[in-house]
Amino acid sequence: MTTNTLPAAAAGSWKLGSFEVNRLGFGAMRLATTSDWQVRDRESALAVLRRAVELGVNHIDTAAFYFHGPRSANELINRALAPYAGLTITTKVGPGRDFEGTFHTARPDQLRAQVEENLRELGLDHLDVVNYRIGQNLDRGTGSLAEGFGVLAELREAGLIRELGISNVGPEHLTEALAIAPVVCVQNQYGLTARREDDELVRLCAEHGIAFVPFFAVASGTGEDARVAEVARRHDVTPAQVRLAWTLHQGPNVLAIPGTGDLAHLEQNVAAAALELTEDDLTTLEGDA
Repeated sequence: MTTNTLPAAAAGSWKLGSFEVNRLGFGAMRLATTSDWQVRDRESALAVLRRAVELGVNHIDTAAFYFHGPRSANELINRALAPYAGLTITTKVGPGRDFEGTFHTARPDQLRAQVEENLRELGLDHLDVVNYRIGQNLDRGTGSLAEGFGVLAELREAGLIRELGISNVGPEHLTEALAIAPVVCVQNQYGLTARREDDELVRLCAEHGIAFVPFFAVASGTGEDARVAEVARRHDVTPAQVRLAWTLHQGPNVLAIPGTGDLAHLEQNVAAAALELTEDDLTTLEGDA
């Protein structure tokens, strides 16, 4: 089976600047923990990463603050996948965590240290894509991102970063960032039942040829709703697969990075790349629950 016929390639590909990736990727946030927030077995996490690549996933999203106890997503990725042949590794800076797990937001003069932390943990001499994430938790960032994004633009010029993105932002931040340096992706919380105000931002990104990369596309929303369940029954798939398929249907520039530490869930997530929703399905999903 050639690379472009692997399951993760079923939804096509998009370019993150100089890197072409399959639109169905993998988010590493859940690698370090089980569903009940216990430390995940290391070998299980490594197996998930290796299987993801076997299925054609070539876009891995991570961060240095993705750790739980002794488990670090970056270390697991390094162990399982280095030297990353054919892979694009995307990380993010801005948020940080101390060893007790307490979050903080890096000042602009601390961003280089966060970049270097990712370089060390991943065993790289440059980072493929770095997202500058603003705001706290899921609260959308406000105010200017110019100073911090400017620091990352300088690190890009110095060769430590190849491509830049922004995260947890509004349209005004994209306009501001584009005046400083090229932006290859916007990463925001977004899904069928969450942050639909970003429908316009998805279209703005498409106009600029920029990828829109939702996080929590599956988990977004409160509980499962009847619309998703109905469409899942029609196709004999899971509600999570329907949500991923809906996400990918929002435009050729929209990517998906579902995360899991479970092999069965990984297989289901990747299979969603081939799930084709009908017009009736889309009407159902966009209707009232």
